[in-house]
Amino acid sequence: QVHMVESGGGSVSTGGSLRLSCVASGYSYSSYSVGWFRQAPGYERRGVAMVYPGGGNTYYHDSVKGRFTISQDNAKNTVYLQMNSLKPEDTAMYYCAARTVGGTWNDPRTYNDWGQGTQVTVSS
Repeated sequence: QVHMVESGGGSVSTGGSLRLSCVASGYSYSSYSVGWFRQAPGYERRGVAMVYPGGGNTYYHDSVKGRFTISQDNAKNTVYLQMNSLKPEDTAMYYCAARTVGGTWNDPRTYNDWGQGTQVTVSS
């Protein structure tokens, strides 16, 4: 089992930036993929981005392409989500999660280990 800890959330104005961090313990980059998801009240949990550190594959939801970047620091066992040009519709609780199985990258049902979440609020 892996332990995921997110940090870096906060409140910013439209157009601002935040960098989220996800520190993973008890797992191997060669065995797990790490995804970022977000959930706002009244909405389903949706995939934002995913990276497979062992292979370097990355995926993004269309709504964040060109604004968000997922990256990794293997030495720190950490995955980052750099969020630029933030919009009010980006407001949500953001979670990182890990999985070992394949499948659709943004299907939360395929991820078994989840962090506690970090809140991102973007004001108009």
